[in-house]
Amino acid sequence: MSPQRKRTPPDTSEAVDALMSALEHPHKPAVEALRRAILAADAAIAEGVKWNAPSFRTHEYFATVHLRAKNGVALILHRGAKVRALPGNGLAIDDPAGLLHWLGADRAQVAFAGVDDVERRAPALQALLRQWIAAL
Repeated sequence: MSPQRKRTPPDTSEAVDALMSALEHPHKPAVEALRRAILAADAAIAEGVKWNAPSFRTHEYFATVHLRAKNGVALILHRGAKVRALPGNGLAIDDPAGLLHWLGADRAQVAFAGVDDVERRAPALQALLRQWIAAL
């Protein structure tokens, strides 16, 4: 397990609350629903602000809301800010709902049309997130 890094003020739920309070976005309800779904996926998930967006971590950041998606809102799944070696067999993520759009060997995107789409697909997203976290 990697050592815990020092948390800074942006690494808090309070920082995300402040960001969300000021956020003017056509899909703000979807962003809020996405935030709830991610935090409910696993008790080990914490949140903070990275890249001016809600981001989520366990021991490392692994997901960031993509607020500039052209349609709706998206979640970028990654393996932190620094490039790290992939497991020998790559990222083996079971995706029966077909949510993942791979952006590279270590990054994927899940796009949502709006709040109803987030709420409908939340269980499948949460299953993906648990796998992603296990692969960190």
